[in-house]
Amino acid sequence: MSKKFSLAKKIFIAMILGCLVGILFNYLKEKYGLDEFEKFFLDGCVKMIGTAFTNLIKAMVMPLVFVSISLGVASIGNLKKLSRVGLKIFLFYLGTTIIAVSLAIFLTKFIDPATNFHVKNKFSLNQEINDEPQKKVSIANMILESVPTNPIQSFVQENMLQIIFLAILLGVAITLLQEKSDLIKKFLEQSNEINLTIINMIMNFAPIGVFCLITYTFSNFGIGMISSMAKYIFVFYLALIIHTILVYGFMLKIFTGLSVKKFWQKFWPVASVAFSTASSNASLPVSIKASDNMGVSKNISSFALSLGATINMNGTSIMHGITVVFLAHIYNVNLSLSDLIKVVCTSTLASIGTAGVPGVGMLMMAMVLKSINIPAEGLAIVLGIDRILDAGRTVVNVMGDSVCTLIVAFLEKEFDRKKFDS
Repeated sequence: MSKKFSLAKKIFIAMILGCLVGILFNYLKEKYGLDEFEKFFLDGCVKMIGTAFTNLIKAMVMPLVFVSISLGVASIGNLKKLSRVGLKIFLFYLGTTIIAVSLAIFLTKFIDPATNFHVKNKFSLNQEINDEPQKKVSIANMILESVPTNPIQSFVQENMLQIIFLAILLGVAITLLQEKSDLIKKFLEQSNEINLTIINMIMNFAPIGVFCLITYTFSNFGIGMISSMAKYIFVFYLALIIHTILVYGFMLKIFTGLSVKKFWQKFWPVASVAFSTASSNASLPVSIKASDNMGVSKNISSFALSLGATINMNGTSIMHGITVVFLAHIYNVNLSLSDLIKVVCTSTLASIGTAGVPGVGMLMMAMVLKSINIPAEGLAIVLGIDRILDAGRTVVNVMGDSVCTLIVAFLEKEFDRKKFDS
């Protein structure tokens, strides 16, 4: 395929067309009704194709995570190296998450998007969100919930933390057994190749899937919905951009010296899928493929990216920080320094426990609000634009995974510079 018609460019064109067509449909619906058209074309064809594309990618997430992490851990070769690589990955994810939520709090306090914004009536959320704050966010609970009591149940319920725990356990066992486990290791390698082949097949339909997803989103929200909370959205995306450029760009340059521009060019297909699906898990297969194109060894990428899709949520942390300060102003809740520190800690824990699927970040947000006594019903104020926020924060979430993977691979000398520069 010629460079002119590369997959990345096709996806970019699909995104632009999706935005324009979606806004046009939204305008026509508002002006002429078009109930039958909406029911048949938008809710039928467009939503069906977009959802089918997302479901196909999600279907590959569990087998890909389990096989990739097991194989990644087993391929590292020895437990000493595994602990060294794992510590670097964890410290990167933890450190950038703390920076993200701290940046969001500072930026929101400085710009104050809630100026002249007052709550005129009570808001009600659905029962699922009302129940969510009852859960306590703590390191102890998170560790306990990561240890499965029934491995089959872990897969049925798609509990990613438990699946990762089982995968690491299997990888460590293979490492300890060495040549005795060659057969199961070869099986995992072949399974991984099959997974990646299926993913390549699915990605051939990415431009169509992205077009349908973006069209459906903007046909429902339109320009009016976005402009109604323009300042809030502006602060949110400003925080994402600052975090992306100053934190990710700076760390990539300092630790590797690689071209940030070249990284973005190779990361673009991942960003497109992340933005259109708003799912870190759905973006995982594309992230692994992009890391391979960047010259990262499969041993590192399969382990770091799969782990990051579950525990590294910098974009979600930024949303937590902004929303807390935003709602605190609206409800006249004075946040002390200890409250802000509590928000940083709680947001970090909550983002680690956030599943990589659309919309769940808003549910986790309810936990953070409860920790500083801000009414959970305030989430209804931003709930209507969550899909727009979700798209942006997912891009930052998966970018953090890719940057971490590239840095660790570079430091561990499991990186092909020629492949990155190609």
